[in-house]
Amino acid sequence: MSVRPIRLFGDPVLRTPAVPVVDFDRELRRLVQDLTDTMLDAPGSGLAAPQLGVSLRVFTYHVDDEVGHLVNPTLELSEQTQDGDEGCLSIPGLVFPCSRAQEVVACGFDQYGEPARIEGSDLLARCMQHETDHLDGVLFVDRLDAQTRRAAMGAIRSASWAGEPGPVVKQSPHPMFGKGM
Repeated sequence: MSVRPIRLFGDPVLRTPAVPVVDFDRELRRLVQDLTDTMLDAPGSGLAAPQLGVSLRVFTYHVDDEVGHLVNPTLELSEQTQDGDEGCLSIPGLVFPCSRAQEVVACGFDQYGEPARIEGSDLLARCMQHETDHLDGVLFVDRLDAQTRRAAMGAIRSASWAGEPGPVVKQSPHPMFGKGM
């Protein structure tokens, strides 16, 4: 089990768009395993690589007893919307109402580079959108209406974890081309 620290709101990696995965290798499979282990331990419905400090387009999900992952996702969203409470492992303990598309078709790849397609609605659709947003440097609080966003930002500023130092990150002596793990 490889549970890693989750980056919290305020960490710049959460606001940085992730780069596409080009190497479907052992390192990617280890990342998917670390994401899965950390997500299940938290517990959460999803976890994106930037939340572990890795700027790659990969996320895992755990919805309706189904655990999976998607690499380099693209989304097709329905025009119908759903309203519901949403939270984030990088903004622990806080939940706010957020509007999302009701249905989604997510296409990408698995950890071996094989094409993958996930179709879902309700919580699965919300999860796919939330995690893909992370890969684009967008947090769910960015999608809240103005009044709810003001309340969310106030709650974040007064949260017990606000202002805590981020995890210590080991620096590799090898060039990582911005893909540090």
